[in-house]
Amino acid sequence: MVTPDNVRSYIAAGLPCEVLEVSGDGHHFEAVIVSAAFEGKRPVQRHQIVYAALGDRMREEIHALSMKTLTPAEYAEQSR
Repeated sequence: MVTPDNVRSYIAAGLPCEVLEVSGDGHHFEAVIVSAAFEGKRPVQRHQIVYAALGDRMREEIHALSMKTLTPAEYAEQSR
């Protein structure tokens, strides 16, 4: 069974992240992903970047992933 730690390591291996929090039950996962790679990207493009980092795992191991994708500046603003 895939764990939140597995998903976190899969994303981190393919995407430099300032913040990466993953929770879930082995089938459904939620993630907060903060990366400079999201600068100037629309939400759908940000999700595509994460899906690319996950590769085939998204189809084979991870059944559902809800994501909050933020730039470092957006995360800092939200954390105020």
